[in-house]
Amino acid sequence: MTTQRKAAIHSLLKGIETGDQQSVAVVDPDKYIQHNPQTHEGREGLASLFKRLAQTSPRVKIVRLFSDGDFVFGHTEYDFNTLRVGFEVFRFEGDLTVEHWDNIQPSRGPNASGRSMVDGTVEVSDWVSTETNRRLIIEFIDSALIARQYQQLPRFISPSYIEHNPRLTDGLEALTHALQALDENGDLSICYETRHRVLAEGNFVLSVCEGYLGGAHTSFYDLFRISGGIIVEHWDTTETVPPLSQWHNDNGKF
Repeated sequence: MTTQRKAAIHSLLKGIETGDQQSVAVVDPDKYIQHNPQTHEGREGLASLFKRLAQTSPRVKIVRLFSDGDFVFGHTEYDFNTLRVGFEVFRFEGDLTVEHWDNIQPSRGPNASGRSMVDGTVEVSDWVSTETNRRLIIEFIDSALIARQYQQLPRFISPSYIEHNPRLTDGLEALTHALQALDENGDLSICYETRHRVLAEGNFVLSVCEGYLGGAHTSFYDLFRISGGIIVEHWDTTETVPPLSQWHNDNGKF
């Protein structure tokens, strides 16, 4: 079933290129819950979105695709006249997806270490360590990011840490500096407040968190690659949560 679900989501996302309304057949129209605040509910909302996007001759590259229980989650690159990078999360019941979350931002980079937002390792391995790796990321988020115990960072981050965030560079020192940096008001520029979800397959773990970036209410999606019990590579997207007046559904971003 895992392979079938991944294939269905692959087809769904590639359907953005053509506007093919058949690609949304994997969506359960009676149960589907849409968490993108700017997309209407249900299968018709997706079909309308795909039809509109198809007019821009979009291109969709699915860089990484993972599965965790009833969830399929992907790391994607979009060309909608401008390049964007995103994470897509779908929850399944049986053969159909019934819930969707995403986090998409303009593509930036390469960063000062020469990394793009999507390049790097794609192979999933070490499935036996999935739950151990999930627990590692939960502890990392709760202690180092939310509780801001920055002295704990060396416990979690490899000295040869690879960074794909377009604003940062490789290495523990650069990450530590970024997490401690203050904005013009004297507040933390990067501020994680709530952990919502942690999904994992083998050596890859995706976390979904809420907080503030530069003072703006923000959704943080972070993808980590783990090797030998430590974080060795990181990709992310950040997206400002729009005000309620701009929402097209009432389900919330998270």
